[in-house]
Amino acid sequence: MNRLVDMLYKSAEADKAKALLTLELLENNPAGIGDHSTTDFYKNAEEALSMLADADDRLEAIEKYLVTKQVI
Repeated sequence: MNRLVDMLYKSAEADKAKALLTLELLENNPAGIGDHSTTDFYKNAEEALSMLADADDRLEAIEKYLVTKQVI
């Protein structure tokens, strides 16, 4: 991979990791949210899910269009 593709891939992987961690924290430690309302809780969950789906889409697009496939 060239540097640009590598950066894009790592950025998408980092967003995916953040989204998964956020969803895990929301699921397993809802008390850690503090003074947030249930509306904030739901909004955070929706945003994390959107970030996860976006990151997966980006990773798929990078692999489909930007990564040179070797023919065996």
